[in-house]
Amino acid sequence: MPIDLIIFDCDGVLVDSELISCRAHADVLTRHGYPITSAQVSERFLGRSTKQANLEIESELGRRLPEAYHGDLQDELFRAFEADLEAIRGIHDVLDVVTQRVCVASSGSHPRMQVSLGSTGLYERLAPNIFSSSQVTNGKPAPDLFLFAASQMGVPPERCVVIEDSLAGIAGARAAGMKVFGFYGGSHCDDRHAETLRQAGADLTFGDMHELPDLIRRVAADALTG
Repeated sequence: MPIDLIIFDCDGVLVDSELISCRAHADVLTRHGYPITSAQVSERFLGRSTKQANLEIESELGRRLPEAYHGDLQDELFRAFEADLEAIRGIHDVLDVVTQRVCVASSGSHPRMQVSLGSTGLYERLAPNIFSSSQVTNGKPAPDLFLFAASQMGVPPERCVVIEDSLAGIAGARAAGMKVFGFYGGSHCDDRHAETLRQAGADLTFGDMHELPDLIRRVAADALTG
């Protein structure tokens, strides 16, 4: 089937935010009585919704996180994003040339994406086709968010390709019946990340966003001749 829609994850795919985000989560969680490092946040919660992460943390704590935690985390994240966040290298160039429709499907909240995408000049390029796990019952690795995004865009799942950097995102895209490309070009990715994404089920992996238009054309051509 041809590819009619490219669904981008946000953090680590459109914006180079994962190291910033993991550091902020670790600092605020530790201040609120749940000691954790940024590396542990990355390993346990990367690609998952804040709601899912909070439920797991609260189960271990045996209590709810205090209300102040949520405000403190948002303040810390937004401050760090506005000060330090950059777009993934090449993403603006890619959006200039791809012919398929594009949208965003992220575990992050809409306010978070307004700040992260807005501070990197991407929000106005992608709105209103920006979808959050807060709009579905189950976040990644469930397929709900990807299926919701495709439905909102009016494109069948088999005509979509998802660009993801997380294991949860890869699993969700596959469960949705979509092609999925694993991206390992974010600053949070080490030398092993490409193989990890392949083992998780990515159809292919790439580390330079400039490669994406050619990869899309190649996969579309293979579908037509295969």
